[in-house]
Amino acid sequence: MQKILFFILVITLNWACTSQPSEVPVDSADQQIRNISLQINNPIIKDQFTADPAALVYQDTVYLYAGHDEAETDFPFYKMHEWLVFSSTDLVHWKAYPVPLKVSDFEWAKGDAWAAQVIEKGGKFFWYVTVSHGTIEGKSIGVAVSDRPTGPFKDALGKALITNDMTKETDIDWDDIDPTVFIDDDGQAYLFWGNTVCYYAKLKDDMVELDGPVKTIELPDFTEAPWIHKRGDWYYLSYAYQFPEKTAYAMSGSITGPWEFKGIINELSGNCNTNHQAIIEYKGKPYFIYHTGGIQPFGGSFRRSVCIDRLYYNEDGTIKRVIMTSEGIQ
Repeated sequence: MQKILFFILVITLNWACTSQPSEVPVDSADQQIRNISLQINNPIIKDQFTADPAALVYQDTVYLYAGHDEAETDFPFYKMHEWLVFSSTDLVHWKAYPVPLKVSDFEWAKGDAWAAQVIEKGGKFFWYVTVSHGTIEGKSIGVAVSDRPTGPFKDALGKALITNDMTKETDIDWDDIDPTVFIDDDGQAYLFWGNTVCYYAKLKDDMVELDGPVKTIELPDFTEAPWIHKRGDWYYLSYAYQFPEKTAYAMSGSITGPWEFKGIINELSGNCNTNHQAIIEYKGKPYFIYHTGGIQPFGGSFRRSVCIDRLYYNEDGTIKRVIMTSEGIQ
């Protein structure tokens, strides 16, 4: 009996050794795919809250300008005292700079560093900002200037460019916010802004004076955050649409209109009631810059973060829906 058991054991061990599966060769392409590790690049700034993005492409560098959300987690509104600036040459790695501009740099203002934009003309950098006026009720638009895109900036006028008593289309005192400036091919600069009503006006060559009357544009469900860009023969006016805000846009063959509404390009941004965009082309590719409440666990409508994703056009010039991603630009 012991011999039989020994014989069975030998046979079993021999079978086990000879029946082990041979190593299956792995296709090198499959192995490369397995080794790819996508980076989570949105939001692009993770160590502080950034909101209301605007971007400037200047000398092969992208400069990102944003408001600084400073509200505590139990504070139910915006707390913003300064603006921030960052730069990048690949839209992945961002360099931070010292704070270039604060509300306190405008002696006539009393608070709230809301949405703003920087544009270059004649080697000067002009920063159009939203602040609360110290003596005229409501929001207003100021202008700061610098010789460098990263600042420091100083008040260019010593007073507001736009005050709430200059616009009479609404009864609210916050309709003069979210300035954006576009310089057309002929060198003429235009200022757009507004909440519930979209306003625009020409600027003089000095960039700190209006050159004519304030006009309005009729847009469906316009809330705020206008942004103008041009591609080919088409002008695009994107803006925050409805509330909570999506991003919609209109197109025109002229900067002064008429504007034809085209629809939504960005849905509700994650964990955030507002939607504020900048659209740029950099190294031959278009990009959509926006904010969300994406930094967890404390992100939200009053603690926002800037993100970037690709923007794509259809053959007829219309814009495809933006796909918001965690990966962002790789």
